[in-house]
Amino acid sequence: MKKYKACSLIALFIIGIIMILSSCTPYKNIPYFTDVSDHAKDSLLKTAEFKDPVIMPDDILAINIVTIDPTTAAPVNQSTTMAVAAQVNGTTTMIPGLLVDKNGNITLPIIGSVKLQGLTTSEARDTIRRRASQYFKEPDVQVRFANFSITVLGEVIHPATFTMPSEKVSVLDALGMAGDLTIYGMRENVLVIRDVDGKKVVNRLNLNSADIFQSPFFYLKQNDVVYVQPSKQKAIAADASRTRTLTVAASVAAVLIVLLSRIKY
Repeated sequence: MKKYKACSLIALFIIGIIMILSSCTPYKNIPYFTDVSDHAKDSLLKTAEFKDPVIMPDDILAINIVTIDPTTAAPVNQSTTMAVAAQVNGTTTMIPGLLVDKNGNITLPIIGSVKLQGLTTSEARDTIRRRASQYFKEPDVQVRFANFSITVLGEVIHPATFTMPSEKVSVLDALGMAGDLTIYGMRENVLVIRDVDGKKVVNRLNLNSADIFQSPFFYLKQNDVVYVQPSKQKAIAADASRTRTLTVAASVAAVLIVLLSRIKY
C-alpha cells in the first residue's frame, strides 16, 4: 500500500510539473492599469492633450454641402461621392471622397480648387464654407476624413487595418476594435509606430500602468501602427515538439495512476 501511495504521489508530482511548465502568462501581468489605487476611481486621471489631425496630401475627405435649395449644391456633392482607390489591408479598396492632391488642394465643381493642407477638418469646413458662400446661399459644410485608418498587429484577436469613425481615437479604442489582446499579448510592451516628417518613430506603452493616459502616443494619429508583442509563453505554446512531449508525459502519468490503482497488495 505504501508503494502505491508513493507512486501515486510521484505521478501527481509529474502532472504538477507539467502543468507549471505549460502554464500561461502569470495573472499579475494580465489586468490593465494595475497601479491604479482604490482611491483613484473617485478622482480624475490626467490624460494627454488631444490634438486634431491636420489634412495632408493623399488624404481622402468626405465633404458634404447643404443649402436651402438642395439641387443647387448637387453637382458638388455628387463629385464628393466618387470613389478613390486606397490601400487597406494590402488590397486596393475604393473609398468615396475627394483626394487631396500632392499640392494639398482639392477641386470642387463650381467652387474650384481649395487649399486644405495643414488644416484640421473644422478649419477646412470654415474655408470651404467661405468659398461656397460666393455661389450658394447660407451653405452648411461637413468635412471628415474618409480614410482615417489605424493598423493593429500582433497578439490581438482580430489583427487588421481599421477605418476609424472618429478622428479622436486612443490606443484603447484601436485595441478594442481588434478584439482586445490575446492571453499571450504582453500588456507591458505595446508598440506604437508613427510617421513623423518621413521618419518612423516608435514608442512603447505599458497597459499595466495608468501612466499610459498621459503618453503623447495615447491618442493615435492617421496611419499609426499598433503592435502587441507576444510573450514567452506564446513561443512555448507554439513549440510543437514540446507540446507533444508534455502530452505524452501527462498520458503516461495518467496511465500509471490507473494501473497502480488496480494493483492489489
